[in-house]
Amino acid sequence: MKREIIKTGDGSATIFIPEWNEHYHSKHGALQEALHVFIKTGFFHFLEKNKSTQLSILEIGFGTGLNALLTFFEAERNKVNVNYTGVEAYPVSTEELSALDYAEVVSEKNAAEVFKKLHETNWERRNEISPFFNLQKEKKFFSDISEIEEFDLIFFDAFGPRVQPELWSEEVFRNMYRTLKENGVLVTYSAKGDVRRAMQAAGFAVERLPGPPGKREMLRATKI
Repeated sequence: MKREIIKTGDGSATIFIPEWNEHYHSKHGALQEALHVFIKTGFFHFLEKNKSTQLSILEIGFGTGLNALLTFFEAERNKVNVNYTGVEAYPVSTEELSALDYAEVVSEKNAAEVFKKLHETNWERRNEISPFFNLQKEKKFFSDISEIEEFDLIFFDAFGPRVQPELWSEEVFRNMYRTLKENGVLVTYSAKGDVRRAMQAAGFAVERLPGPPGKREMLRATKI
């Protein structure tokens, strides 16, 4: 499918798929969405609740690597040891990554160097990006995830339920539930009623929370 690079509302870029009328990130602001949904409501929520200095994260839809980039800097800043696993069936091309230019909008001096390193590391094995951040990228479908009680936090950043409803089913969330440790947390930008009910049927306790700019609500689910 054809993919285009477009600017979002906060000046950061994202990938747009015309055939689906679907964006990789919010058109209202890719950076703002990632910071609000995954960093503030996921990463910091888990750390504050569990007083932990170790964190195992699974990202469903590694995509552009924006969420991993932001997590890297928060791990460094807060001295949290993060093991980050990103699952992606269709990796973004080198040309697209260059055009996204997230180093321009992430206010860290070495953002370009880190972003390049995240994408140039080998797939299917764990790579040390820094003493506080290890990354393993896995090229596979979400249905192939088989870990049991391995992760503390899931960044659920799949394409939206409008275009790929099968990724937001009760079956998928039951698998997500199995991969999480006790009291593990899943965060996502979606707040659809069908998604919330699928999460609840899978066993999660689900909260509706204020969403990022341009979106009224989002969901956070906790394994109970």
